[in-house]
Amino acid sequence: MLGSLLLTALALGVAALQQVPVQAEDTLPKDSASELLYLHRKLVEIESITGNEGDVGQWLASYLREKNFTVETQEVSENRHNILAYGSKRSTTILVSSHIDTVPPFWPYYHNKTSDVIGGRGSVDAKGSVAAQIIAVQALREHLRDDLSLLFVVGEETGGDGMRAFSSWSERPQPNYEVVIFGEPTEGKLVCGHKGILGFTVHVKGKAAHSGYPWLGVSANDVLAEALGKLLELREKGLPWSEKYGNTTMNFGKIEGGVAANVVAETASANIAVRLAAGTPNVVRGLIISALSDVKARVEKLGGDLEIEWAGEGYPPVNINCDIENFDTMTVNYGTDVPLLAGDHRRYLYGPGSIFVAHSDHEALKKKELEQAVLDYRRLIVEASRMDHQTQQEL
Repeated sequence: MLGSLLLTALALGVAALQQVPVQAEDTLPKDSASELLYLHRKLVEIESITGNEGDVGQWLASYLREKNFTVETQEVSENRHNILAYGSKRSTTILVSSHIDTVPPFWPYYHNKTSDVIGGRGSVDAKGSVAAQIIAVQALREHLRDDLSLLFVVGEETGGDGMRAFSSWSERPQPNYEVVIFGEPTEGKLVCGHKGILGFTVHVKGKAAHSGYPWLGVSANDVLAEALGKLLELREKGLPWSEKYGNTTMNFGKIEGGVAANVVAETASANIAVRLAAGTPNVVRGLIISALSDVKARVEKLGGDLEIEWAGEGYPPVNINCDIENFDTMTVNYGTDVPLLAGDHRRYLYGPGSIFVAHSDHEALKKKELEQAVLDYRRLIVEASRMDHQTQQEL
C-alpha cells in the first residue's frame, strides 16, 4: 500500500522522499477514520461563535495534550485563547493552522448515516479543516522528526485578531516557519490566491426636523443615499480588476438611519466591504474619498457632516503557493488569515467542503470529504517538506 511506503520513506528521512511518488489514491485506516469523526463531532458540538471560543479552545487543548502534544495557550482577550501544539520541538519548520471560531447563529451537529452528510455550524468553516489537520499531523509527526506544529486561532471571522496576536506574540517560536499550511473550505483544491479586502463605514450627521417641514433640517438618510449612489457608480466603472481575480466587488452590508418616518433623520450610516481584485487598499481608499468628496462638501455647507471610518488597514490580493502536483487549483473571493501571519514562508491553503454552504443554515459536507482531507493534508505536508529540503540543498 502507498500509505506504508510513504511512512517507511518518511522514517528514513526527507532524502528518501525524493524517490517516492505521493499519490491521492490511498484510504484512511478505520481507526483514523473513527477518530476523525469523533474529533470533528466534538468540535462542532461546542458552540464557538467569534468572541465565545473559550469552551472549544479548552476542550481542544485537553484533547491535544491527551495525544501527547505539548500545548501552549495564548490569551487574545478574556476567555479567548490561541492554541499552539507541538511535540519535542517548539520551533518547527512546518506549521499547520486553521481557526476555531464560527459565524452566528449556532446550528447543532448532525450526521445522516444514510447519505453520510455531516452538518452543523463550523462543520465546514473551519472545524472540518481543524479535525483533518490534527489526524494528518498525528500520523506524520514522528516520521518527520517531530518537525510539525499546529496552531488554532480565534477571531478569524471578524478581522483576524487571533492570528494578529500570534504574529506579535513576544513568546512566538523562533525562527520563523518555512512552510505554513492553512485550512479553509476550498472544495479539496489548492488555492492559488484570494482577493484582498478593505472595510469602511460611511457616517453621516444631519439635522433633525419635523417631516412636515423638511427644509428646516438636513436629512442624513438623503445624504447617505446620495453617497451610496456615488459608490455604486464607482463600483460599476472605476474599481481595479485583474485576469486572475476578476472584478473588485463592493458590498453594502448594513445600512441604517433615522428614528421614525415622521422625523428628518439626524444620523445614518452604512457598513461596506470591498474585495480587491487588484491594486492596494491605499489606491482604493483614494478612489472612495474622491467619489464622496462632492457629497461631503455639500452636506458640510448645510451644517452636517460626512465621515469615512476605515476598518483597519486592509490588504491587497494575496498570492498563495499552489505548486504541488496532482491537486486541482482555484482562486477564492473570501479573506483568510494567510496574510496576517508574520514571516517569510511558503504558504498553502486547502480544506474540505465548499465556501458556498459555509455561513448558511445548510452548512455540511460528506464524510468522504473529511477523510480525503486527511490524506491530502498528509500529502501536502510531505511534498512541502520535500520542496523545502530541495531549496535548502540548492542554497
